Amino acid sequence: MAESEVKVLGVWASPFVLRPRIALNIKDVKYEFIEENMQSKSKLLLKSNPVYKKVPVLVHGDKPISESLNIVEYIDEAWSSGPSILPSDPYDRALERFWVAFINDKWSATIKGIDIADGEEAKKAAVDQVVEILVLLEEAFKKCSKGKAFFGGDRIGYVDIAFGCYLGWLRVREKHHEVTLLDQAKTPELVKWVERFSEHPAVVGVMPELEKLGEFAKGVFAKMRAAANLPPK
Repeated sequence: MAESEVKVLGVWASPFVLRPRIALNIKDVKYEFIEENMQSKSKLLLKSNPVYKKVPVLVHGDKPISESLNIVEYIDEAWSSGPSILPSDPYDRALERFWVAFINDKWSATIKGIDIADGEEAKKAAVDQVVEILVLLEEAFKKCSKGKAFFGGDRIGYVDIAFGCYLGWLRVREKHHEVTLLDQAKTPELVKWVERFSEHPAVVGVMPELEKLGEFAKGVFAKMRAAANLPPK
């Protein structure tokens, strides 16, 4: 099947859409990125993901695959044109899947607590919760990387993709809320990993530009605070 038949339906600012795009870049698969308007969803999106009607969706020929991590695993199995994303060793693979599940379960819900914190005390408590997760991920990095550059060892792997997709939004939140989340004193290995991940050829070019993302995020944060009956920041 021709690589030109590969499409990713997504939204530029979505961290979840980054996951399949990075995975395809790792495998050196050429694809077409189709920007979706989630207020006026395309017929292709509704046809490809009729259950959730969400992005991302990978369309491989006439086969649609939904849900970001499911797509990443599909890409890893469908193409042998680049390095493996999940490790071949059963224990290492189970370990990475554990941490990816942890990230999916904890990260988004916890970091959004900063966006809707009411007052400095609440903001500090929300920041502390995020830092607790980052400290756990620092330990996960040491276990998974085995002293090498990435969670996946010498290469970007499953955990790198699952967590790395959030880095733009993490930086935007640090600036917008005037907080420090990635702290050299508490998570030195993660701080170094962020630089390596952000400069990787599979990531450069698909990670949103921070200034543009920051402007977009202001509207998102304002809507979240309005929904929680809180004043805008």
